[in-house]
Amino acid sequence: MTTKKDDDVSRYFTSPPAPLVREICEELILSQENLKEVCDVLHEELNKGLGKDTNPEATIKCFPTYVRELPNGKEKGRFLALDLGGTNFRVLLIQLGEKCSMDSRIYAVPQPIMVGPGDGLFDHIAECLASFIKERELGDELLPLGFTFSFPCKQEGLTKARLARWTKGFKCAGVEGRDVVELLKAAIARRGDVKIKICAILNDTTGTLMSCAWKNHNCRIGLIVGTGTNACYMEKLEKVELWDGDLDEPHQVIINTEWGAFGDNGCLDFIRTEYDNNIDCESINPGRQLYEKMISGMYMGEIARQVIIRLVAEGLLFDGKSSEILEEKGSFFTKYISEIESDKPGDYNNCRVILEELGLNSATDTDCANVRHVCECVSRRAAYLAAAGVAVLLNRIGEESVTVAVDGSVYRFHPHFHNLMTEQISHLIKPGMKFGLMLSEDGSGRGAALVAAVASRNSR
Repeated sequence: MTTKKDDDVSRYFTSPPAPLVREICEELILSQENLKEVCDVLHEELNKGLGKDTNPEATIKCFPTYVRELPNGKEKGRFLALDLGGTNFRVLLIQLGEKCSMDSRIYAVPQPIMVGPGDGLFDHIAECLASFIKERELGDELLPLGFTFSFPCKQEGLTKARLARWTKGFKCAGVEGRDVVELLKAAIARRGDVKIKICAILNDTTGTLMSCAWKNHNCRIGLIVGTGTNACYMEKLEKVELWDGDLDEPHQVIINTEWGAFGDNGCLDFIRTEYDNNIDCESINPGRQLYEKMISGMYMGEIARQVIIRLVAEGLLFDGKSSEILEEKGSFFTKYISEIESDKPGDYNNCRVILEELGLNSATDTDCANVRHVCECVSRRAAYLAAAGVAVLLNRIGEESVTVAVDGSVYRFHPHFHNLMTEQISHLIKPGMKFGLMLSEDGSGRGAALVAAVASRNSR
């Protein structure tokens, strides 16, 4: 479906591009009609994910997390948190109570381990966990641990989760379909030198929500817009046909949507472009995570690069002359988009530095304005698609005032992402609803500790 673009769309852009550049970028600009259709389709897809009969074929899996209670702000004690969600992972020691403190260390996941056997990954994690505990002389203390595992999982309990599929460049063999808590426990047991009680496994979106809810009690949604994108939200049990737990109070559960897979069944083809198709074909998971590939930091820079390459090929940038570096896949980092859009209107300092890094040393002001326009089109599309997703969740929750906890490098570091999302959500939610986007402080770390704390509180 094609719809007329907004007449006043130019007000979102700082520098008017050349007419032909604007024409080529036009397909990246989403109209209000497009966004409303995205909302309608997402609402239907979420219902399919929550339905018992429709879930097996649904692309958005809507996994119940088994986290039903939010923090009350009175949690106290010492907790460990393990955070695995990308090329680095963290181990944290967190003290909750009147005085809160956090001690953490970052460990790398080398590329060979990311694509090697699963036991190798969990042995590496266990080794780093043991090192962390020994360095802090915690060996004799049995500490509760919250495990943030930021990959699509089907949870079967608070401490049981089967990996549905790897994302974010991981391809460890022998893990998909297996319980990752058991794999971690087995790796710890193989060492035999540390004592740990794994109290909960969670996704970074759940941790983001929990960390924010500790301070803000009307927080009901967690959103990540970083290397990948995902969201979770508090849903009424009566709407979760998949629920197989007890029906005691509270009659609610946090749903991990895994919305990165939105569109994998073709339902977003009406807004996807040739650039999206190229990126998908060249990715390690073709045909999967299509919504994520339009929004997240892993792909935004490459979308912009592909548009720039086309403009160069058509003689609309740099006198039609590219560079070896620019021609390399992945050479235009997503951080470049944030840096270029951080320049004041008409000022191209950051843009020139970046273009010089890419081997383009003679860019004119017009070239810089056109490159910035490409970046703005890519980032605004991402922000508006994320906003459409949040608006659907706010409308489902239906409460008068809801806080949305947000984390992720794109949201944190892009200079306009927050404002773009806020503006677009306002257009898409039901009249009279109030919302706020709140940067969540260390959801995958402190949030994991809080899930463990609430679980420990309830098990006493």
